[in-house]
Amino acid sequence: MTIPPRGRRALNRCSLPAEALGSFAFQLAPCALTLDGVQPLHQPLFDRLDALDQPAARAQLFRTYMNAHFMLDDPPALGMSKSARVDRSKMDYLRLLRGWLFDAERREGAILKAWVESRFGLLTRFHRGTLADEDERSREDFDHEVAAGLYATAALEAQVDLLYAWTQYELARRHAGQTHLLLYRGVSNTGGLRTLNTLDDGRQLVELNNLSSFSGSRDRADEFGDHVFSCATPMAKILAFSGLMPGLLQGESEYLVIGGVAAVRFEC
Repeated sequence: MTIPPRGRRALNRCSLPAEALGSFAFQLAPCALTLDGVQPLHQPLFDRLDALDQPAARAQLFRTYMNAHFMLDDPPALGMSKSARVDRSKMDYLRLLRGWLFDAERREGAILKAWVESRFGLLTRFHRGTLADEDERSREDFDHEVAAGLYATAALEAQVDLLYAWTQYELARRHAGQTHLLLYRGVSNTGGLRTLNTLDDGRQLVELNNLSSFSGSRDRADEFGDHVFSCATPMAKILAFSGLMPGLLQGESEYLVIGGVAAVRFEC
């Protein structure tokens, strides 16, 4: 009923251990998840967001704050030189989201999956292929790709920390009183999906990859696989979503969902 020990870390940086937040019980009765130190450090941002009624205004404030706090508009202040062999100044949270939308199996996807490992303790089980327990080479390649992607960036993982905290804030304001959203995913093969059991109501109990794309539209999900399943997704497990910021994740009404064991219903 939860992620097996080989699929999780003993320690994480979240308010719940991986065994709990990766369990079927969490899907049934979710609670808010917080990352260590993020909310207190950025409380002035959230205080200012409270005063804004329009999502577009909050999005603009968030982007302005991110640029200022992480000095994203001032590469020299971060020690980045124009003469550097590789320009790392554009590798920020926006680049990660755009890269994920283009292809979740590229470097940006690896960085986001590794962030889930670090913060929530759920290990990546699929990236371009299965990261099997016995295949040390595939794991080494994955870790190398992540390290290369994080090198000489402006605290990229901390940027994603704040992105997650803001996503949770926005979800709470836009869906007050709700704990779940009904989302859909199209699949053509295993692709990080492991079936564990069948429930009495016909739903499949599956182990999702530690980060996956879902859609708010069944029709759009149908475009990405031979089979579509629906999932009552805890809002606490949504890293980012379509409509969070203008121009991002718009194409497929996309949601980035943190994994674990979940009950899903195959629609076709």
